[in-house]
Amino acid sequence: MVEGKILVHLQYGLQGRIAAKFVQLASSFNSGINLIKNGRSVDAKSIMGVMSLEVRKGEEVTIITDGKEEQKAIAVLGDFLLRENY
Repeated sequence: MVEGKILVHLQYGLQGRIAAKFVQLASSFNSGINLIKNGRSVDAKSIMGVMSLEVRKGEEVTIITDGKEEQKAIAVLGDFLLRENY
């Protein structure tokens, strides 16, 4: 299991099309992935879950990965959240 805290830099946060791309990316890894904001945890492979967190630019989230590709998943997803434009 790997855990990382990320300060979201995405201009519009994880909303709409960007949330869908994040979920699609998370779903490409052979690992369990959770996204946590303010103590609330959701499956990062669930569009409804990710959008329900209402993650905005400047907010901190935690990503927890567990499985075969946990290291790669956290690195790639963390990088995704650090981009200012997507």
